[in-house]
Amino acid sequence: MKKIILLFALALSAFLAQAQTGTTLKAGDTAPDFKLKNVDNKEVSFGSFPNAKGYIVVFTCNTCPYAVGYEQRIIDLDKKFKSQGYPVIAINPNDPEASTADTFNKMQDLAKEKKYPFPYLFDAGQKITDEYGAKRTPHIFIVSKTAKGNVVEYVGAIDNDPEGTKTEKVKYAEDVIASLKSGQKPAVTQTKEIGCTVKRKAKA
Repeated sequence: MKKIILLFALALSAFLAQAQTGTTLKAGDTAPDFKLKNVDNKEVSFGSFPNAKGYIVVFTCNTCPYAVGYEQRIIDLDKKFKSQGYPVIAINPNDPEASTADTFNKMQDLAKEKKYPFPYLFDAGQKITDEYGAKRTPHIFIVSKTAKGNVVEYVGAIDNDPEGTKTEKVKYAEDVIASLKSGQKPAVTQTKEIGCTVKRKAKA
């Protein structure tokens, strides 16, 4: 009997842990909408881009070396694809108590310093992070706007060069958007995200 109770407790613990961190969305899933505070203190949602054909949702942060390494590539994605209907929406998934360099004020400082051309949103309570199941920074979700709602098309890495050292690289995000623009489904819909784990406040 004690063994059964123990197994039940372990199973419940695993379930609750999964519920808290969220199962990562996959291609074909509905992309949850959100209304989060941008660094300009205005709220941003998918509806903030009425003419968009889709969205490049990137969970990223201030200080993770991988996020820093991808910063210019994220800026370049927005500059290249926003005018084509696919704007970048960046979301900081880290709890500021667990990562003191990721406070809203420091997000504002970084966005101003780097002249971010896209929204950089603060996910208070990590609700949206959990709904998407974002695990690392950066973690990218490419979303299409369809008659049936916003649909996830791709989840994973921006490209296959996290160190930024390859002269030839597979540009997953760009390839996905090229497919969508041509009316095709992407050949690759999921890759392994590479980055720092999302920072969470320690349980009391």
